[in-house]
Amino acid sequence: MATIELTEDSFNSTVENNPFVIIDFWAPWCGPCRNFAPVYEAASEKYPDIVFAKVNTEEEQGIAAAFGIRSIPTLMVFRDQIVLYGQPGALPAGQFEQLIEQAKALDMDKVRAEVAAQQSDGATS
Repeated sequence: MATIELTEDSFNSTVENNPFVIIDFWAPWCGPCRNFAPVYEAASEKYPDIVFAKVNTEEEQGIAAAFGIRSIPTLMVFRDQIVLYGQPGALPAGQFEQLIEQAKALDMDKVRAEVAAQQSDGATS
């Protein structure tokens, strides 16, 4: 599956309607972004069960601002609408695949329980 471009119109529905989404926040003028693009594209072909999306931060400044994107490229990994990973910096292919495999291996019931516990702790403090 090739990568898809996200806009403010498609962002929420893409994350809400797909169990596993990886997003590359990038810009056309960014050298590291251009260097990472083939790695990202290759991973999208290798993992057809995952949605690989890109957000052009120049065109979609609202999305970039909503996620506090300050440097690019930034990768974000969503599973079941939960952000599992969000870090700036392009990853080498091997590290990117490790990240994907780790995210795939997570027990999402445990993750949801941890998120719920953190939210309830935050509400009582």
